[in-house]
Amino acid sequence: MKKILFMLSMAVLALTGCKDDNEPINAPVSVTLDELREAVYYTFPLVIMDATESVETNTEAFVPGIPRAPVNQLIHAISLANASSTSVVTPNVDTYYTRLWMDLSEEPVVLEFPNVTDRFCNIQVLDAWTNTTKVIYEGGTYVFAKKGQKADIPASATLVEMPTSLAWALVRIVNKGEGDYANVKKIQDAMKAYPLSAYGNDNYVAPRGTYDPSKDGNPVQKCMQMSMEEYFAKANKLMEKNPPLSFDKEILNRLKKLGVGPGLKLANIENGEEMFKAVKAGFKEHARAIGQQNRKSLGGIWSYFKEPIGDFGSEYEYRAAVALVGLGANTTEVAIYPRTDNDSEGNTLNGANTYVLHFSSMPPVLEHGFWSITAYGDNDYLIDNPINRYNVTDRCDYTINEDGSLDVTLSFKEPMDGTFWLPTGDKGFHLFMRLYLPDLDRLDSWTPPTIYKK
Repeated sequence: MKKILFMLSMAVLALTGCKDDNEPINAPVSVTLDELREAVYYTFPLVIMDATESVETNTEAFVPGIPRAPVNQLIHAISLANASSTSVVTPNVDTYYTRLWMDLSEEPVVLEFPNVTDRFCNIQVLDAWTNTTKVIYEGGTYVFAKKGQKADIPASATLVEMPTSLAWALVRIVNKGEGDYANVKKIQDAMKAYPLSAYGNDNYVAPRGTYDPSKDGNPVQKCMQMSMEEYFAKANKLMEKNPPLSFDKEILNRLKKLGVGPGLKLANIENGEEMFKAVKAGFKEHARAIGQQNRKSLGGIWSYFKEPIGDFGSEYEYRAAVALVGLGANTTEVAIYPRTDNDSEGNTLNGANTYVLHFSSMPPVLEHGFWSITAYGDNDYLIDNPINRYNVTDRCDYTINEDGSLDVTLSFKEPMDGTFWLPTGDKGFHLFMRLYLPDLDRLDSWTPPTIYKK
């Protein structure tokens, strides 16, 4: 009998890992605020991409005018942003967007893309971590597949391998002016998206999606409203289908202590929820500071986010900051976004004043590239005005001076001198310049526009 009791005791010790009776199960782990912040910033791009996809695919079917479609189906914009557009900050009013959220976990997805030769039109392809994996300009049939996925790719198609199951294709089509949407729609109508199993099936009908009211809401706010346990449970689950990249090994080794990684369970972190709230509360301000540290001067009062924007590598804080303030940012060879908040005297721009925006020469862009300067209020949205004009572009009907320069009036009220007018409202504002396909060789010697108060 004693022998039997001894053997049972040994079995119990083996099952419990020979723990001391006084050692608590799931003992609290001591973590610093910086360690928790690192975990949040590393995972935020993945979580915000999932939250955005969840909102934009939360519908039974695509309805023109509503920016939603079921997963693996195209979302076509039919109008440009205006002063009532508040779903994203600093909206682009130069291009029409077509978006495609892809789930590659079951099978590849096919995108048929027309050959567009009369304007800027491309596809930016992002993985689940917000990195740009490919930029497509040529028309053709493209098959998007998760790396390592076995599939019979048609001979006439181009394979695009993705490192993650979640993929996002952003098509940008430049607007050439008033009444141009009819031409844009022809491009949109020529696009098709469907699973690889439907290739060659002319009778394929896309399945209806589902609508769940609980999934609605602003993606950033939805992320910020999560508890620490909810947030990291979501991140850990997402990492199973969207694995970290090869160069992430070092940071993943550090995050194991917190129970953050593919398939892991969050550790019992001492004061974790309080620290998590503190990280979230300071995220926006810290993101701005990170952005300032990663800006490159264009000359004068203008600066823009520098490389490696759009394909971040191990710049995890930079990646998180851009995901918060500019999800889907391009790499610099595709586009740069110089910003200024000040006039050329260093004073903060304010619509109570009247300014002259002076171009000594036009921004340098490559063939089919384009440029614009857009005014935004202090809330980062477009400024309501009586003529519904939000930017000055290379497609505007302005008058060039005899010396090849251009003067634009920035003011609340329309000028009487006949100069081209960009309304600014009567409060604080700032300007974003957009250069798509910038001529980077000429950019260093180009003099950007100045802004002087009248």
